Amino acid sequence: MNNILTVARKEIQEGRRNRWVLATTLLLAGLALTLTFLGSAPTGNVGVNQLDVVIVSLSSLAIFLLPLIALLLSHDAIVGESERGTLILLLSYPVGRSEIVIGKFLGHLSILAFSTLIGFGAAAVALVASGTVISPASWRAFATMLGASILLGAVFLSIGYLISTLVRERSTAGGVAVGIWLFFVLIYDMALLGGLVAAQGRAVPALLLDGLLLANPTDAYRLLNLGSGAASTLSGMGGVAACSSLSAPVLTVALLLWAIVPLGIANIVFARREA
Repeated sequence: MNNILTVARKEIQEGRRNRWVLATTLLLAGLALTLTFLGSAPTGNVGVNQLDVVIVSLSSLAIFLLPLIALLLSHDAIVGESERGTLILLLSYPVGRSEIVIGKFLGHLSILAFSTLIGFGAAAVALVASGTVISPASWRAFATMLGASILLGAVFLSIGYLISTLVRERSTAGGVAVGIWLFFVLIYDMALLGGLVAAQGRAVPALLLDGLLLANPTDAYRLLNLGSGAASTLSGMGGVAACSSLSAPVLTVALLLWAIVPLGIANIVFARREA
């Protein structure tokens, strides 16, 4: 465990030195604050349910931005060390290969979690400072969104580590990472929408719909945050949620599996990989 924490601490220090922590925090905070006050523009002021509007806006932002940031952080975590020649040095220390992968993963997850909490939290702080009255239910929904956003980041960090252990060049890892991001964030939902249009109004079996939603972590995240409460009305996800039997615990477990399974495979691949 000490080795894992040491590797994680090293990644956090490198993230600070390379300005990853500062850059991602400022980016998320800037966009979150912009969306927060743009969301109040239609009414001219910040209303009682403004946090629900913010949750919808930040969830949509997280779906596009957090997977990309996570993949940028992790896609060269292993292959980059190998190209620089530092992987052999790292393996010469009394540290296991699984400890390297898990330690690096936890370090990058800490960076992403810190940036998400501070960046998105700035939106809630701004609302409170402006005198907005926020209900306990909205606070719970906001806390759920923060936790789910960190979990979504963990999913794509895990996928990034799998990419980094499978390829032999950083350029290849970067290209695959961009392709993965495009597929899950854009192409998958466009294909799903095209399939629904091709069905010509015929009802999609609930089991098939659930499987299609779980097959994409961004859809599971979207349904978890926007499928219930006031956010479902604002986001238009209420109709999808009504046709789906997926509950919040099931969606959370699905995201956890999406984070654990690729990281586990990455561990297996890295254990058999030559430095």
